[in-house]
Amino acid sequence: MTENSIFSRNVDGMTEILTRSCIGIAGCGGLGSNAAVALVRAGIGKLILVDFDNVEMSNLNRQYFFVNQVGTKKVEALAANLKSINPRVELEIFNVKIDPESIQELFGSADLLIEAFDKAESKKWLIENWSINNPNKPVISGNGVSGIGNNESLTTTKMGNIYFCGDGVSDLTMGLCGARVAIVANMQANLAIELLVSEN
Repeated sequence: MTENSIFSRNVDGMTEILTRSCIGIAGCGGLGSNAAVALVRAGIGKLILVDFDNVEMSNLNRQYFFVNQVGTKKVEALAANLKSINPRVELEIFNVKIDPESIQELFGSADLLIEAFDKAESKKWLIENWSINNPNKPVISGNGVSGIGNNESLTTTKMGNIYFCGDGVSDLTMGLCGARVAIVANMQANLAIELLVSEN
């Protein structure tokens, strides 16, 4: 099997555009890890992955990690998993905690940013900072992923170059179902692909 055959069933023209594109992913948990997998399967050329956490057993119900990776750094474990899908994907990984001052240094070279934080306040400053410094580059946020079912509530809303995927209402107190988290992560990835392809 050749590497090119991985993408032989992609939408026409998609692979060529994605191969020369770079996406930043802020947070490699339920949203970030699943979005990264979808993007690598689609043929993205480069990902910038940033997270400071280690893989925990409680992550495995919704995050793209495995039992033998528990205790390892999320960015390193995710990088290994992504390389096992497409060895040619270029990955920049940073095992650091993102703060408002470091966003541009970490992600400034990306064509767009996927926001995959847990906390609302962190989402807010990340989106605001990115939008100020990169007004022409989209940011795609996961917003409201908790609970089960209720597929019809999962939508995408747009405010300028800011996009929100999810129900926009549910919070972590409801608990997390891997299937629902993955739906939103894949909404983020699908939208990122659409935006990159439509701009080229």
